[in-house]
This record gives sequence, C-alpha cells and structure tokens, in this order.
Amino acid sequence: MACNSSTCNSSGCYKGYKEEEQPKPNTKAAVNGGNSCQNLCVKCRVNEPVCCGIGGENSRFCKDCFKNNLYGKFKQAVTYNAMITPPDKVLVAFSGGPSSRVVLQFVHEMQYKAQKNYDANKDKSLPVFGVGVAFIDESSTHSFTSQHIEKAIEDIRLIVSNLAPPSKELFVVPIESIFSSDGIDGKERLKELLDAVSDVTGKEDLLIHLRILLLQKIASENGYTRIVLGSCTSRIACHVISATVKGQGYSLSADIQYVDSRWEIPVVLPLRDCPAQELNTLCSLDGSLKIVELLNGPCSGINGLVSSFVKVLQEENPSRECTIVRTAGKLTPFHFNRVPEIHDSNVPSATRRHQKRYTLKPNGSLSSDSFCPICNSPLKKSNFPSSLRSHGSQQNPDLFASACSSCQFQILPKDPSLMEEFLSLLPQQIITKAKHGDQGDFSLLR
Repeated sequence: MACNSSTCNSSGCYKGYKEEEQPKPNTKAAVNGGNSCQNLCVKCRVNEPVCCGIGGENSRFCKDCFKNNLYGKFKQAVTYNAMITPPDKVLVAFSGGPSSRVVLQFVHEMQYKAQKNYDANKDKSLPVFGVGVAFIDESSTHSFTSQHIEKAIEDIRLIVSNLAPPSKELFVVPIESIFSSDGIDGKERLKELLDAVSDVTGKEDLLIHLRILLLQKIASENGYTRIVLGSCTSRIACHVISATVKGQGYSLSADIQYVDSRWEIPVVLPLRDCPAQELNTLCSLDGSLKIVELLNGPCSGINGLVSSFVKVLQEENPSRECTIVRTAGKLTPFHFNRVPEIHDSNVPSATRRHQKRYTLKPNGSLSSDSFCPICNSPLKKSNFPSSLRSHGSQQNPDLFASACSSCQFQILPKDPSLMEEFLSLLPQQIITKAKHGDQGDFSLLR
C-alpha cells in the first residue's frame, strides 16, 4: 500500500489524497533512533502499526491511517470517473461479504459528509445523492437452511438501519423474482434453467448474468441512476484470467473498467484499486464493519481453478493481483466505459464540467453495436453473422447463434433440438432484448 517510489501508481499505493489533516510526526521518537521509527505507522509517524498492506513491512499502518488510505483510493476512483454526482440515486449491491460491506460503508460516509455540507450551506445549491441497498437472496440455488437465510437477512437489515442518517432503503429480492413477470413459479423455472446447463462453469456464469439483470430491474423500477458493485482488485484479477481462458478476450476490457454504461443503469466499480486482503483486514480491525457469512462455498470449474491459481500467485508475491489488473488495464476500453454526459439543466454547471473533464474521450475507445443476448458482452462485427443483422423475421434459435463463444460452449445446449425448450426457460428480459435487437441506449455517449 505504501510506496517509496515517486513514479509508482499501483493500487496498493495512495500518496496524493488527503482526507484529513494528519497528526505531525513524533520527532522525539525519530531522534531517539531508527528502531523507534520502525515501530510507528509509516503514514502518521505517531501511532503504533496494527497491520500491513500488500507492501509488507514497508506498509505498516495504524488503524486510522489504514482506513483513510483505503477510503482515499475509493474516493479517487469515484471523483476521477464521475461515478456519483449530487443528483444521483445510487443502488449498492450488498452480498454480506467484506468487499460489499466496505463499499457500502464508504458510500455511506461519502453521503454523510455531503449531507453535512448541504446542511451547512445556505444556498442549498447541490443536492445530496440518495443511497439504496439491494441484497439478492440466492438461497433457492444453494443448500441454505431457512433459519440460516432468515438470520442473514435480519443481520443485513440491522447493518443498513445503522447506516443512518441519511436513511437508506433496503431491497431483499430472491433471485427467482427475475421470472416474476411471467406469472409462473420462479423457483421451479430457475431450477429447470440451471439443470438445462450441463457445464459447471456455465451455471456459475449464468447465475452472475441473472444477478446483474435483477439488479438492473430493481434499479430501473425504483428510479436509481447508478449501481455500485463491490468488485475489488482480487476479483477483477481472477476475471481477467478466467475470461481469457473462456475466449472472452475481445470483451475483457469492457468488464474491468471503473464504469460500465452498456446497461440501462450504469454499473460502477469504486473498489477496483483495493485488494481483497486489505478489505478483509479493514473488516477485522473495525468492529463496526460486520459481515454476513452465507457460506456459498468455493467456485468450481474454470472459475474455481483460476481463483486457486491467483491465490497461489498472491502468496508468492502480494502485489501479483495488482499487476494483473494494471496489465489488463492497458487494453483499450469501449465507448460505453464512461458515465453518460449530463444534459439536465437542473444539474449544476460545476457538476457537468467536472464530469466532462474526467470522462473517457471517444477517440480513445472501441465501438461495438452488437452484444451477446445472454451475457451482454460486446461482439466483433466480423463474428456477428450477416443473416442476423437485419431485425426482421428472426427466429429464436437462429438469433441465439449470435451469442458469444463462451455462452455458446458453456451455457447453450449442444443439441439444436433442445434450443427451443432452453429459450423458453430464459427470463423475458433476455428474450425481448434479443428479439428487438435492443443493444442499449447510447444516445448520450457522444
């Protein structure tokens, strides 16, 4: 986390941000000898260190400096990428784990400070962004007992209720409700859909796609303008390798940026520069950051193998995850990897200028008009059959031939005779989007 090089810009180092004025170093301790300094926090030089970052002995921090360092990286990601603006309503996806717990806490602290500034400001020119929390109940796909999931939901309600003021609305939504508009038993249909996918990795990936679709549905129905995920450096590093193995190299850069606006509601990743090791350490140090252990169990298939592989790499070199993400970050992003420009006259001009300053320049990005109808990954035009480019007279089985290679090999059935039945099990959002060629509204991405 701390670094002795003036040129280092790794995710473990945060030198340019000052959230608060730090105490002056204890000069007496420094005079008494080098051993005294070695037993002090490397940032404030006053308190004794209680933890080490990914930099090992060179990044020994006290509790307050360690949290401030992580919050600084979060705040920098939010500010430089215009993730959250005063008029926004932000929906935080909360799973109960350390990453989502930290991002929820940081968003709350950011909102609390904005509320204090608003109350102290006489003209009340800048509104305070709203915050909601969404928990996706996936107990129907796991072997949870009813008592276990009820206790977990009760703990989550307590966590959210304690994050006030300002108050935050909590949505506890079962994963099977993605089928609710169809008027059938969602649990049974979800079970049939997952049973129709023979590949273990394909089942895990399909659940991830359904989860983001459900988050989009919650946000859209309740007027939210951003979805905040707790994806950290460690998770993104695993995704870089697993996506490469699955043949998703073209779309990889779309998934690892700070902002993803290919969806109706833009998705942002403010913890992109924070490794899981540091987030776990913060939760263990700060007793108020209670997490909810749901014991989902380790991933299997490709995802599980990659996770184990990255874990071994991380044990050999604590900065390996950051290196993987920084290397993948050199890939050219897509045109939707930025927040859409604000044209609302009610939004302060300062906010619009700030966003325009930090958003991605169009001439430095890739363009894609075709997306996988299942996972919404961008596709090369050369891989999109010309017979499927016209929007007239398309049949479902033919249309789904336009899916990305990963979905074709791991999710779609190999037997063409089973395709019609498989398509009938998919959520209506996927079918509707695919039939009408709805690839998202990018009219604001200029």
